[in-house]
Amino acid sequence: MFTKLAESIKKRPIIGWGIFFATMVVVFLLGLFAASITERRAEIATLFHNKKVDIEGIEARNEIWGENYPRQFNTWKKTADMDFRSKHLGNMPEDALESRPEMVVLWAGYAFSRDYRAPRGHMYAIEDLHATLRTGTPDTDTPDMQPAACWMCKTPDMPRLVHEHGIENFYNKMWSHYGSEAVNPIGCADCHDPKTMNLTITRTALIEGCTHWGKDITKATPQEMRSLVCAQCHVEYYFHGPDKVPTFPWHKGITVEEMEQYYDKIEYYDWIHTLSKAPMLKAQHPDYELFLLGPHAQRGLSCADCHMPYLAEGGIKYSNHQVTTPLKNISVCQTCHRDSEENLRNYVYQYQDKALEVRNRIEHELAKAHIMAKTAWEKGAKEQEMAATLKLLRKAQWRWDFAVASHGGSFHAPVETQRILAHSLDYTLRAQLELQKVLFAYGVTDFKMPDISSKAKAQEYIGLDMKTLTQKKNNWVKTVAPKWIEEAREKGRLISKK
Repeated sequence: MFTKLAESIKKRPIIGWGIFFATMVVVFLLGLFAASITERRAEIATLFHNKKVDIEGIEARNEIWGENYPRQFNTWKKTADMDFRSKHLGNMPEDALESRPEMVVLWAGYAFSRDYRAPRGHMYAIEDLHATLRTGTPDTDTPDMQPAACWMCKTPDMPRLVHEHGIENFYNKMWSHYGSEAVNPIGCADCHDPKTMNLTITRTALIEGCTHWGKDITKATPQEMRSLVCAQCHVEYYFHGPDKVPTFPWHKGITVEEMEQYYDKIEYYDWIHTLSKAPMLKAQHPDYELFLLGPHAQRGLSCADCHMPYLAEGGIKYSNHQVTTPLKNISVCQTCHRDSEENLRNYVYQYQDKALEVRNRIEHELAKAHIMAKTAWEKGAKEQEMAATLKLLRKAQWRWDFAVASHGGSFHAPVETQRILAHSLDYTLRAQLELQKVLFAYGVTDFKMPDISSKAKAQEYIGLDMKTLTQKKNNWVKTVAPKWIEEAREKGRLISKK
């Protein structure tokens, strides 16, 4: 081959010059590529080894980390933005109970019937926890209604406090006990080792959950860690034992049925429904579990790939810490999907629309079933007559809640979410059939639904005095919460409120 090439060059020297110049271009481009890599590594090394602050231990104050890593910190501060709304949700405030008042009935007897709002960015974690009616108005005259465990997913102060006090001594307190201690919103120390900046697990509940599930979290790959740090909070959990220790119910697996089997085995329930008297389960936000059952996780993607895409500045490549929906920046999807922004957005909306169609039907029928059960009890129904109904209501609502409490479940795992919702509707209608038999036996042939068409009407129906609850909370937010913040600042635990 080389002999023929040499002969060709002798006959036509221009070929040789062409090969020469092509080779020079390739060498030049390879040199630029190598220099770019060297420059990037050198800049990263310079940043890492010339940090302004030496961070020791669990540093909950995000501003301290920001001195060393201003790019990441500046994007993290954008979690305070409230500037986007998609077809169904976004990062703006929204009263979910006002939009879907049947949920008030579904959670009768549980704090969520008082207040349930769409989540905002990480920057608002502390502020929203203070403001929600679900945390009550604890002070010298009013006892807490929530345990210290409620801080677990709201602040990097939580692992600091666990380290200082020990797991048992932290969790056996009530929520307000750490009011002036837990003051920094979700941030750097929740996910990063301050010495290496590697991703790290700071919530022992995840480590224990993975152990029960049969997974060795210490062998997780860097790509797996880009989801596992999110799984410290974006998961299903419950408060175990008298100390209310957060526990992941992964002992039998991570599907909705496997977690239910675990809860049934230990005879656990979150509360007794005040209308139907069913022993209920409240799903938290099983985002990680559903994500693992969907196509993106099964193809090796992580949470951060879509919700914290990489940015570049000079020779520096870093993650965007404005954790938000990819719908705000569809170009993230175009990294893998060669399609228009409009088409990609509409694909997501199609998934959501179909799931929400079933969800809305369930909420209507499930609220009706709870009220039918209330009527049956009032007519004199016996426990043995209601036993089958109560089991069906528990199963139906657990599945509904599992699907809707997950952030983005209809997209993360559209097939699994639709399956879960379909089973929820099936159990709901079966519960209604059982109730019709009981009601007929007690002479009720014309059941009529009360007017629960608004949040206010539904809350009045289940017996909530919302005027008093709201007045007390507004006063508490103005008087007690500011004292917590002021004390935190005085003792150096907080640099700024936002």
